[in-house]
This record gives sequence, structure tokens and C-alpha cells, in this order.
Amino acid sequence: MMADRQPPREPAGGRGPIRLAKLMADRALCSRREAERLIAAGSVRVDGRVIDQQGTKVDSEARIEIVGIGERWLADKVTVLLHKPLGIVSTQPEGAQVPAWRLLTRERLHGAADPAVVKRICREPWHLSVAGRLDQDSRGLLLLTSDGVLARRVTGSHAWTKVYRVMVDRPVSDRTLERLNSPRRLDDKPLLAMNVRRLGERLLRFELREGRKHQIRRVCREEKMTVKDLLRLSIGPFTLGDLPDGRWRVVAGYVG
Repeated sequence: MMADRQPPREPAGGRGPIRLAKLMADRALCSRREAERLIAAGSVRVDGRVIDQQGTKVDSEARIEIVGIGERWLADKVTVLLHKPLGIVSTQPEGAQVPAWRLLTRERLHGAADPAVVKRICREPWHLSVAGRLDQDSRGLLLLTSDGVLARRVTGSHAWTKVYRVMVDRPVSDRTLERLNSPRRLDDKPLLAMNVRRLGERLLRFELREGRKHQIRRVCREEKMTVKDLLRLSIGPFTLGDLPDGRWRVVAGYVG
């Protein structure tokens, strides 16, 4: 039986009743969608009582337990690191485009992994969700996961940085580098500060805490530069390392 991680005690009165699925997501037990599935399966117990009705509100300090098949389901969540090549799309393909999940085959597995986990991944790879998209013209680290908490941490917060190695079409001056590191706006909204360093005459290292659509390409374009190559090196604690192009490996031991 999996008991939840209890939050700090709130002042008298707390937050009052709250939807169970939202409370489970707030406590990082699972995503809200996963919580709804667990509730529907009768796998959630609140203060000793099974709750199986969607929308049920509970006390904000209630004790939550995930039991039965729900406990086993959460234990089976998997995360994959893929070195996405150029030309592969992260999300829903259009026309003849190839989605990233099609690369999750036994032949492309890199390193050792539990055979049962590999079998499950390769049987239904489309069930894994992309956490942190990478456009068709970019390459590098891509996360695919069935862990809703991990996906939300990557896409729904600024807690983890993403690091990129970027080649541009002309030498980068000190003044350009200074502007890249200065406060700026994108889509007429303030952009969280970027940490940009020069690795070579035309080679830059970008460290981002948010990921607006085509952010790096767009800010480079504003500085009269064109991105010639964009490689994502890391997302939070996950790194590309020596993972070969087009290959994938299973993450072991990550706790969201």
C-alpha cells in the first residue's frame, strides 16, 4: 500500500475542501489525469475510505493512500531518454512525418534494461508522452514518459533548466552576448533570464528555465543570427551523455 507524502501542516482552517484529484496532483502523487484514473478504478483511499466518484472533495489535510492495482500501476511507470535525430517530430505527426515513439524498438535500445520493461515499452510505445518538445529541425535529448508528475515538472514549471549547444551562422560579438543575457520580451511578454555563454566563435551554450516555442531560434533571429544546429544536452537531472543518435535508454531509479 502506497501512502502519500503529507504536506506541511497549515494554519487553522487550512484550505477547506478540495477536489481529490487536484489534491493528489498538488502532493505530487501523480498527475491530475492519473488521479482521475485511479479514482475511477477504486484505488484511492481517503482517511480509510475508498473514494471512487470523480469530483469528490476532501479535507486539504486528509490522508491519501493508493491501493490495489493503482499501487502496481504507479510502480510500473517508465521514462525513456531518446537522442532525437533531425527530421523526427516530437508530437503528433502530419503527413509522412515520423514521430519520436517509432524509434523505441529493441534494435535501437542502448545499454542494459529490465527485459519486462523493454517489452512493455516496445509493445505500446505511443502510450509514452513527450515531456519537453524538440522541433523537427533540432536534435538531442528527448524525454518520453508515462509518469505524469515528471511530465508536469518538465513542462509545467521552471524548476529544471534545459541546456542546449547552438551553432549560429556568424561570429558572436561581446555586445551580442551581452544582449542575449539581458532582460528581453518574446510574444510581448517578459522572458525568464537566459544564461548564454560562448563556447567558440560561432558556438553558444544556452541554459533556459522556460521554453517558449522556437525560443532560441527566435532570439537569435532578433540578433541577426541564424541557427545552423541546435542540440539539447540536458533537462534537469537527465543528460544526453554518450547516448548515440537515434538510440534510447530506460531511466532507472528516478523518483519524481
